[in-house]
Amino acid sequence: MKSLYINSAVSIALCACASLSQAETQKVKDQENKNDMLLRVQTLEQRIQEMETTQNKEQAATLSATRPLSATRQVSNNGFNPAISVILDGVYASYKNDPEEYQIPGYALGGEAELAPEGFSLGHSEITMSNNIDDKFFGQFTLAIAEHEGEVEVELEEAFFETLSLGHGFTIRGGRFYSALGYLNQQHPHAWDFQDAPLVYRGIFGNQYFDDGLRASYVTPTDVFLELGTEVFSGKKYPAGGEHSGAGSLTGFVNVGGDIGTSHSWQAGVSYWAADSIEREYGGHDHDGAAEVPLFEGDSNIAGANLIYKWAPNGNYREQNLKFQFEYFTRDDDGQLTLLDSDPLEESTLSSKQSGYYAQIRWKFLREWATAVRYDRLDSDNAGSDSDVLDEAGLVSAGHEPVRASIMAEWIPSEFSRIRVQYNRDESYQVTDDQIYVQYTFSIGAHGAHAY
Repeated sequence: MKSLYINSAVSIALCACASLSQAETQKVKDQENKNDMLLRVQTLEQRIQEMETTQNKEQAATLSATRPLSATRQVSNNGFNPAISVILDGVYASYKNDPEEYQIPGYALGGEAELAPEGFSLGHSEITMSNNIDDKFFGQFTLAIAEHEGEVEVELEEAFFETLSLGHGFTIRGGRFYSALGYLNQQHPHAWDFQDAPLVYRGIFGNQYFDDGLRASYVTPTDVFLELGTEVFSGKKYPAGGEHSGAGSLTGFVNVGGDIGTSHSWQAGVSYWAADSIEREYGGHDHDGAAEVPLFEGDSNIAGANLIYKWAPNGNYREQNLKFQFEYFTRDDDGQLTLLDSDPLEESTLSSKQSGYYAQIRWKFLREWATAVRYDRLDSDNAGSDSDVLDEAGLVSAGHEPVRASIMAEWIPSEFSRIRVQYNRDESYQVTDDQIYVQYTFSIGAHGAHAY
């Protein structure tokens, strides 16, 4: 009997132990399944986050490349105060003709309209510091380092502030900056599709126009991008000039644009510039061993129109894209022309009308390769009381119509580097010139997106 009790107790204990072992095993399995499920969820969340980050970057790049830029600047680069960027630019130039004898009949060149030096030279390098000053203002400071007439020069190119929080589509910019007169004029040279400026920019603006002043712009709350703006400048910079107690020149501009589906976008603009009582000095001309500098005193106005079209398949700007760009300008001058340092002093009245346009197409056919073609044409009608004075100033075209055709190819390993080869068939003056450029452009540090 006692043995029976002992056997029963042992059996019950073994059953209990077996039951407990099964329960613990099941508990361990449940915990392992739970841990595995948590690991799967965490992995899935990480993948989703990575996909969203990649998608946001691609959307930002696409919007920057295919949509007209709003006048409201996005808050960025808050991690650095200031954000610093450097543009390294250099060029090798080869000409059939002597670049020192370059001229455009019918146009007295001024500003920085000369050709790049032959051989190796420093291009248009820049040092830029920029950042949001606070939640209400943005600031930018740009030094340009370039070579002119064999000497390296450092120039304060831009130093301006811009409002961030006026609201209702209004923005104010003040200081020194590129004028919104035209499309290409607002862009720094490293953002151009060719090494040199269009002929109409060279002849009318002396390559590019900037000055000290104030800009007010307004973007309307409409489905179509519509920007209205005006600028007031000191009037000391070419193509104006001279001393002015207040406003020396005024500018007005209108830009309109939008998207067509997901692959197409466009922008069109008109602009107008006017200056009274200016003193515009052109580049000097040699006459009987003496340098005679043409000086125009009078009134001047410039009117322009531009049209831009861009295509990127499904908005994917990084892989392929195409851009068509067209601009037309006309300038009217009315006043007095004097040849400084002439003996005796030579003078003439001047009534001048100059106009020109360029059209270009750039095609990025692979992620790292692009090519472009450009055509320029100029016209002029200049009259005065002394044709010899106009001739000495370079304002007599003798029936010649300046034209130029250009083609370029560039390798773009990344958004920070570019190597470019360009050829110009330049008939802007009577002796046709074959021009070849090899250019490098590198970007170091923070660099914001370019305008549309």
